[in-house]
Amino acid sequence: MSDETPICSAKGCRADAVWVLAWNNPKIHTPERRKTWLACEEHREHLSQFLGVRGFLKDVVPLKEWEESA
Repeated sequence: MSDETPICSAKGCRADAVWVLAWNNPKIHTPERRKTWLACEEHREHLSQFLGVRGFLKDVVPLKEWEESA
């Protein structure tokens, strides 16, 4: 694992990530597959909505919790 602090996946954002948005595209991924985007507090809702309206969003978990379960 890298010592670098994970950053938000929102375009142009360089803030520290504090959330993991787990998602998959059912047209191309198996049901159990999870892709991830990272989000800062400011972009969590926007990124969640983007994935949610497409039916892709599966879970939103604090980054620390995600790392501990890995």
